[in-house]
Amino acid sequence: MALEIIDSCVNCSACEPLCPSKAIFAAKPHYLIDADKCNECAGEFDDPQCASICPVEGAILNSAGEEMNPPGSLTGIPPERWAAVQAEISAR
Repeated sequence: MALEIIDSCVNCSACEPLCPSKAIFAAKPHYLIDADKCNECAGEFDDPQCASICPVEGAILNSAGEEMNPPGSLTGIPPERWAAVQAEISAR
């Protein structure tokens, strides 16, 4: 059981100090999680602390490979609306 930080991480450093098991570390090009140390904050917090603070949608995956903060969860913008806005901006 371990979380994973993927390449959409922007190295904001918000997650590292919150990790109670010290499983998060700086690497290039983004932060990583040591799977041997990560317990997804089980027994310590209701939610994984890294995902609760992460400002980037989709940057942290759970042990099943699912996004902890899926598209639209932080911005409140549905993914289909975001795609339409991006297309409109690109068309200008």
